[in-house]
Amino acid sequence: MPDCPLFGERRGLLRAGTAMAPAASRLRAESEFGSLPRRALAQYLLLLKLYPVFTKAVSSGILSALGNLLAQMIEKKQKKDSQSLDVRGLLRYLVYGFFVTGPLSHYFYLFMEYWIPPEVPLAIVKRLLLDRLLFAPAFLLLFFLIVNLLEGKDASAFATKMRSGFWPALQMNWRMWTPLQFININYVPLQFRVLFANIAALFWYAYLASLGK
Repeated sequence: MPDCPLFGERRGLLRAGTAMAPAASRLRAESEFGSLPRRALAQYLLLLKLYPVFTKAVSSGILSALGNLLAQMIEKKQKKDSQSLDVRGLLRYLVYGFFVTGPLSHYFYLFMEYWIPPEVPLAIVKRLLLDRLLFAPAFLLLFFLIVNLLEGKDASAFATKMRSGFWPALQMNWRMWTPLQFININYVPLQFRVLFANIAALFWYAYLASLGK
């Protein structure tokens, strides 16, 4: 007995639905995966609003440690060294980023915004000079001092490292950070300046960590 046209049509729809189900599942999965960055950004903005200093401290600590990890990986590749990673070095940079870089940068950018508001004549130039001539040397000096303390070294080791590494590091800072900070302090929204600097500092900390070696 031939199939009823109605039943045949129904079976065709069922087969089509079964075939479309995996495709629909893939589309939903891709849509959910694509929305992950948006959800992460929304969560970050919420934390930034509720806990600005803590959020910036955490991101600074993580990215500082990643910068040190990058430096170690580069050095291991250059020397073809098979030794394990220096976990203590990662922890030192994590501590420094969390307790120093994040909070200090947060208050520095707030101070700059209050002391040199955008409507001040030549605000762009004044902000850049303040950052490059005052903040950069002081921040670099603090970096050498705190890392030296975290490494458990004495004052003579700190003085030796300052003599050999401070001036080259400051020159590199001026070359690398001047255009980045010009963009950051004048065009990046205030709440994102620490994050912008942290991302750029990923490679800067890799350079500083290489000096420590």
